[in-house]
Amino acid sequence: MSNLGPLPEAHHLMFDQHLRKLQDQNLLRRLRTIDSATGPTVVLEGREVILLSSNNYLGLATHPTVVAAAIAATRQYGAGSGAARLVCGSLMPHHTLEAALARFKGTEAALTFASGYLANIGAIPALIGKDGFILADRLCHASLIDGCRLSGAMFRVYHHSDMHHLERLLARRPAGTRTLIVTDGLFSMDGDIAPMQDIAELAERYDAMIYVDDAHGTGILGRTGRGTLEHCEVEARIPFHMGTLSKALGSSGGYLTGSASFIAYLVNTCRSFTYTTAPNPGSAAAAAAALQIIEHEPERRIRLWENRARLAQGLLRLGFDLAASQSPILPIIVGTPDRAMTMAQSLFAHGVYAPAIRPPTVPPATSRIRLTITADHTPELIDRALVILEQAGRAINLI
Repeated sequence: MSNLGPLPEAHHLMFDQHLRKLQDQNLLRRLRTIDSATGPTVVLEGREVILLSSNNYLGLATHPTVVAAAIAATRQYGAGSGAARLVCGSLMPHHTLEAALARFKGTEAALTFASGYLANIGAIPALIGKDGFILADRLCHASLIDGCRLSGAMFRVYHHSDMHHLERLLARRPAGTRTLIVTDGLFSMDGDIAPMQDIAELAERYDAMIYVDDAHGTGILGRTGRGTLEHCEVEARIPFHMGTLSKALGSSGGYLTGSASFIAYLVNTCRSFTYTTAPNPGSAAAAAAALQIIEHEPERRIRLWENRARLAQGLLRLGFDLAASQSPILPIIVGTPDRAMTMAQSLFAHGVYAPAIRPPTVPPATSRIRLTITADHTPELIDRALVILEQAGRAINLI
């Protein structure tokens, strides 16, 4: 039994006051329970609704082969990995997955993490320290920003995808400073793609390294689905690649790929790898199976982009603003948190689940309904969703 008593009343008051403030600003968040597998439709709060907020782009989270691989690995190796890999050893599913990732990405080696967040907050400080200089895109994912701050390096933000601003900052840095440019490949809230050709040219000109988080690009971008770097034709110019296993691959975890020496370096310097229990064997086996499907079933990627075109064209025809999206992420910019909440509630009431995305996840005045489409949505579901989206948009005078 714990010797700790109840929290002082002042602490409870502090929590309650903060929650009331968030509620008043329409920024309070709460968890909602889904009573089904993640698919094109889900059962949420007792109702079947069209799900337009999942990153399960290729529908692999419920693919029979992926599920079977997770079950088989769990039966053989157990539900958990027991400890960090440097403490109690690596399980075969980890090695199998890392070999598959290296082969898929065309690198010598790979290293997996329990999440993409852990990969970023560990790898960036391992690459650059307090004597270095980091330049990060303004719309980088929170895990990238946290990794930059944890490094202790001098840290500056450049305007989103603004190469003139990036070059000005590079030109003004202290002479001889080790430099890292940090960016998402495919930005998760706007759905646009980083100008990787231009970033690579600036990095080469100013002798800087590049760290790209390709969580949302892996599996869906590029001729073979290898991601943003393949799509932008810069794979050979960027020596290490980061991505996740939780979006298009339908599992969970993060990874980095690169040279054998780079991966060995991370094993010895990356704190979020050294001091974290290894990914569970079922997730590793599921991700390895998903990679095979991505390589052997390109029709899934084709269907995803066909669905994206159908939804995007319908939204534009209705008059919605989709920002600069170039991907299956389609943000409807609403403006204020209260309007976004009103629209999200209207959507759910009529059968579409697409939550409002509000600050601090997105900049002030850009609250939105972030729609994501998958390969498993049918044309009928997309057309039904468009009818509901039109009703919700007109209800708040957005269209």
